Order: sequence, then structure tokens, then C-alpha cells
Amino acid sequence: METQPTLSVFERFNQWITESIMVKLFSIGFLILILLIPTSWIESLIRERQYRADEVIREVSDKWSGRQLLSGPVLRIPFTKKEKIRTWREGKQVEEIIEQNHYGYFLPEDYRVKSNISTEVRKRGIFEVVLYKSDLEMEAQFVVPDFSAWNIPDEQVYWKEAVLLNGISDLRGIGENPVVKVGEKILQSEPMSDIGISVNQYQVDSNGEGASGIVTPLGWLARPETLLPVSMNLNLKGSESLYFIPTGKSTEVSSTSSWPSPSFEGKLLPEHVVTDTGFTATWKVLSFNRPFSQKWMDRDQTLSGSEFGVRLLIPADQYQKSTRTAKYGVLIILLAFTSLFLVEITTKTRIHPFQYILIGAALIIYYTLLLSFSEQVGYNAAYAIASIATTILVTLYATSFLKSRSVVVLFALLMVSFYSFIFIIIQAQDFSLLIGSIGLFLIIGLLMYFSRNIKWYGARQ
Repeated sequence: METQPTLSVFERFNQWITESIMVKLFSIGFLILILLIPTSWIESLIRERQYRADEVIREVSDKWSGRQLLSGPVLRIPFTKKEKIRTWREGKQVEEIIEQNHYGYFLPEDYRVKSNISTEVRKRGIFEVVLYKSDLEMEAQFVVPDFSAWNIPDEQVYWKEAVLLNGISDLRGIGENPVVKVGEKILQSEPMSDIGISVNQYQVDSNGEGASGIVTPLGWLARPETLLPVSMNLNLKGSESLYFIPTGKSTEVSSTSSWPSPSFEGKLLPEHVVTDTGFTATWKVLSFNRPFSQKWMDRDQTLSGSEFGVRLLIPADQYQKSTRTAKYGVLIILLAFTSLFLVEITTKTRIHPFQYILIGAALIIYYTLLLSFSEQVGYNAAYAIASIATTILVTLYATSFLKSRSVVVLFALLMVSFYSFIFIIIQAQDFSLLIGSIGLFLIIGLLMYFSRNIKWYGARQ
């Protein structure tokens, strides 16, 4: 009878390391933790590419014209306010009259705007930026300003210095000389960097400083009996977005464009119709819907808190979707490694940790494929390309250590199902949590079912 050779302590330890299921589980868990490092690099790469896209938009917009915000029209009239004060002079109490100059600001009773927006797309490398030109027709109706609330008589009001203010956030966007009419009379206007209106410019300039715009002297000789309607035609260039401030006691703004993918933003939403050939939108705002009054003195009031408008961005959600997809990277690696581990246990196949590492590396490179292709062909097509390429690569490599063809086919189907599951979650934003929870529950159930006959502390019977 032939005796078995006696193994040394080192050989027995090496055999235990090789055959121990617990050691294998710990080694797989350690590999997953190591692979978390490049996964975080992938998310950083996606953020870098998205920042680059935003930077290109800013560069092109800076050479054309930036986002536009219209704040007007506003009637500004200077006046003098006299106050009596008592002072002591040479031991006697005397009264003095101090005169201080102020500005009174008045908003229109009715304000109507029609804007026709034409767009064009400019390219910078692989990135695209949408620019626009807008033909604006604005009409406003004022009432005769009343200074009685401030106890100011008419003789202290400088009616001859009354001006009409129209705020425009980026004066470079004015394509032609604006035509301002009072009744049928055309008035001359001048640009000004600070027209005296405090505006917290929505998504344009949040510093609360005075808005830039155009100033139109009205040329009054005295207090007017009635005010004629004011109109202005303006050709305005801009990029990304066009916003308005509802300065009228009753404001109505309508916008039309052939751009098929608008985003209506701001404090108020319009009634709108969006089709493949463009959109129409109408905002109707009352003074009750905004946080500022019809008149004020000096800079006591800021025209902010009720801005609204439309954003004309090219749909470029590949970065957002790629980021969301990358967050499931650990789940894909975990599911793939778990599948390989179950195959290893049930078929008595030895899979080396280095082979796990190569498969994990392929699953991580998948996200760089997804990001790079999504910038060229869009997210959906890129997802299909990256998923098919990665599945084929991993499956072909699995044939080197999985000898059963049926097991290789099963592993390939599992990889396809994993990527299909993640794609469904990404697309169904509102139901992603529900679908993900149900899917993970089913996966855990399947793992329990297929591992039910494994004898974790001994040989399978």
C-alpha cells in the first residue's frame, strides 16, 4: 500500500489558502475595495469634461453676448424734499429748512412684450453652443406720477428731467439702435452702465448692483395732464437664456421660437405649447404676484424675486447620466464578481485573483468608453456601444478559464442583464428608486436560490 507524502506546514497553509472559501471571499472583497479608487477617478473625469463643456459655452457667449435680463420700463423723476429741523445758534433755538435731492421711480400700469426668438448653433470642437437673436416689441401705459404720498408739491418736482429707464443686462447684445416712442414721437436714447435700478439679476449677476441699460429723456416741459403709451422696438442678441421682470401692474409676455427644446425657468411658469418645430409661451403676471411695489424713492427697492424666462440650451444630459451610471459601478463589479464566485464554487473551477482584477479593470474602463462615446453620439448609443464591447471582452476572456460553453453563455447573459437593468434605472428617473429596489430584491432572491445547495463548510453532496 502506497502512502501519501507528508505535507509540510507551509504546504498545508498554502493549500488552505488556495481552497478556503472564506479566504476567497475576503480576497474578492479586498479587490472590490481596491477597485473603488479608479471608480472615483471616473466620476472626477466626468465632472472635468462637464466643466470643460460649460467653459466653452462661457467663452463663446462672452464673444457674442451673455444671458439677457430685461428690467423695465421704469419712469424716473428727480425731486427736492424740504425738511424743517431745529438747531441751536448763539444760544437760541432756530428752525432751518434743509433741501435734499431724491429720485422717484414709477412702474407702468400695463406692460406687454412680444418676443420672436431666432436661434443658431455654434460649434467649438466637439461642443455646441446655442445663440439667439430676439426681436422685441414692448408697450407700456403709465399714469401721471403722484408725489402726494411723499408730501412733495408739484413745484418741487423736476418734470423736465424725467427719463424712461429700460434695463438690459448685457448691452453688447443690442444689434440696432432701439426705437422708443411716446405716442407717435420717436425719442433718442443713450446707453448707461448703471441706470439707477437695483436688480438682483436672475442667473446673470447676483451682486444686486445697478442694472445697465438705456436711458430715454422724455422732454417734458411741465407736469403732464395725461401720459401717452410708451413703446420700444429692440433687436437683442444673447446666449442660453432670455429673462424678464414683470414691472407692470399687469404684465403679459409672449415668446415664440423654432427651438424645439426650451426650458421655462424662474419664479413663474407660462402657458406654453412645445412641438418638434418650436414653442410658444405666454406669462401673465399681476402686481400681487411679485414682491415689489409700483413706486419707490431712490434705491429703496430691488426689482428681484419674480424673474421668469426661457432657457435655450442644447440637450446635453450625457454628463448627468454618465455620472449617475458611474455611481452604479460598484454594483456592477459586485454582481459580476459574485456571479464568478458562484460559478467557481459550483463548477469547481479555479479563478485566480489576477483574473478577477482584469475583469474588474474592464468593468471600470467601460465608463471611459461611455463618456467618450456619449460626447460624440449621445448617451443612449454610447451606452449600447460600451455595454456590448465590455460584455464581449469579458466573455471572450472568461472562455480562458471557464471550460463549459454553457457557463460562458450564462455569464454573458448575466452581464447583458446587469447593464440592461442599470440602463432602465437611468432612463426611469421618477421610478428609479422603485425599479432599483425591486430589481435588487429579485437579484438577492436569485442568489439565494442558486446558492441553496452549496455546502459552505464541506463538500457538496
